[in-house]
Amino acid sequence: MAVKIRLARHGHKGYAYYHIVVAHSKSPRDGKFIEKIGSYNPNTNPATIEINAERAILWLNNGAQPTDTARSLLSKEGVLLKKHLLEGVKKGAFDEAKAEEKFNAWKQQKEEAKNNVAKKAADKKEADKKARQTAEAKVNADRAEAVAKKKAEAEAAKQAAEAAAKAEAEAAKAETEAPATEEAPAPAAE
Repeated sequence: MAVKIRLARHGHKGYAYYHIVVAHSKSPRDGKFIEKIGSYNPNTNPATIEINAERAILWLNNGAQPTDTARSLLSKEGVLLKKHLLEGVKKGAFDEAKAEEKFNAWKQQKEEAKNNVAKKAADKKEADKKARQTAEAKVNADRAEAVAKKKAEAEAAKQAAEAAAKAEAEAAKAETEAPATEEAPAPAAE
């Protein structure tokens, strides 16, 4: 019986998550399976991967072949490394304590890298936020400057209109105060 470790799709359209299952190679993707050994949710940031490492190693030792995607997930979680280290212990290359030490060192390094990525993402988000705030402040300052300029132009136009009206009123007043010269009536035409 050919056994595969593969993904079974769940969730709705546009929001898929997967169960990592051990199934017969001829069974349908979302059909009957032998055992569920984990889950994978690519919708979170970073993607959430949960795997029962002992059961996965047991199935790998019994001959189960992971698909490409399942192999990638098992590798990311360190299941394949742990299997490799346990094979080294069986062959006598090193003892189990040394294997566990190597695995823990790898896991710690992986966690540090994950934390660095998360920190960089948070720093980038903060920098983007500051850039948006400075851009918004610049736009607001430009708008305030344009409004002030428009108000100054309106005030200048108002003062110019008042000055023109005042000059016209003074001219009219000067015209009314000037001595009136009477014109002699024109001789009548006969």
